[in-house]
Amino acid sequence: MGRKAFVTGGSGFLGGHIIRQLIEQGWEVTALHRPGGDRERLEQLGTRPVAAQLHEAGQLAEVIPHGVDAIFHVAGNTSMWRREAPQQFRDNVLGTRAVVNAALMRGAQRLIHTSSISAYGIQHEPISEDTPSTAADDWISYNRTKYLAECEVRQGMARGLEAVILNPCGIIGAGDTHNWSQLIALIDTGQLPGVPPGSGSFCHGAEVARAHLAAVDRGRPGANYILSGIDASFLELAATISELLGRTPPRRTVPKLVLRLAGRLYPVLSSFTRQEPRLTPEKVALVTNRVVASSTRAQQELGFNANVPLRTMLQECIDWMRAEAMLQPAR
Repeated sequence: MGRKAFVTGGSGFLGGHIIRQLIEQGWEVTALHRPGGDRERLEQLGTRPVAAQLHEAGQLAEVIPHGVDAIFHVAGNTSMWRREAPQQFRDNVLGTRAVVNAALMRGAQRLIHTSSISAYGIQHEPISEDTPSTAADDWISYNRTKYLAECEVRQGMARGLEAVILNPCGIIGAGDTHNWSQLIALIDTGQLPGVPPGSGSFCHGAEVARAHLAAVDRGRPGANYILSGIDASFLELAATISELLGRTPPRRTVPKLVLRLAGRLYPVLSSFTRQEPRLTPEKVALVTNRVVASSTRAQQELGFNANVPLRTMLQECIDWMRAEAMLQPAR
């Protein structure tokens, strides 16, 4: 009998990659979905779907197998709209608290917690695991709640939980429906309003998932592992996407001031549509900064591959989007 895993966020982009790799390695996977949520995708992946509210430790404890070998807590609210801040706190902080409490109740052998590079806050120097976080009082709810979620995990460690925290940067790959795939779709339809002047570090979805599995046996309890990758400006990213799609690449970035103004205007329009705006002050802050991080620890201790070329991961995402009819036919 294979080892047992419990996964939250399994119907998402990264969660799907983690589940596929677990199944390939012979794990028996139980995957959480919200009551009334989509069981079908989780069944197609080969898991046993179970329903519970993420923020209810008692409900989670009822569906987590006793003595489970590993819990992968991947679920998270990535909204960059302040209107979503109360729900984001509930999902990211109270949800993590509940998972930690349920893990302790059920005697989980190890918790693998998916955090984010955003848990370190906005930094102006390259980030490593030793960089003090500035996110405790960050005005960006996502940064703050990812940091506070890590605090919940550490409180669980103080009570005897064995846990490892992973901090991915920008993840690109097949299965992405609402992260960098949105940028690809905008470039494909010629609707990209402009390229921001910031830059980031981009990592491959399948490699990030492999690092999660490696963390079960090779991760040091209590340690953070940053999963960075290829550093590139957003102009380089957009130009590479344009080339792969056969579109005209952008030549210059939009001035910060223009983006800041747009970031204030879009949410006003959204107060009528009730839809999350394409630009918010939070999004503008993140895309006009330079986020560079080191994954040396993850490479040395988890065998993380940070060297997948940007073109390779973007091509994989584009091919998947085409197969899913999310893009126009290839030219």
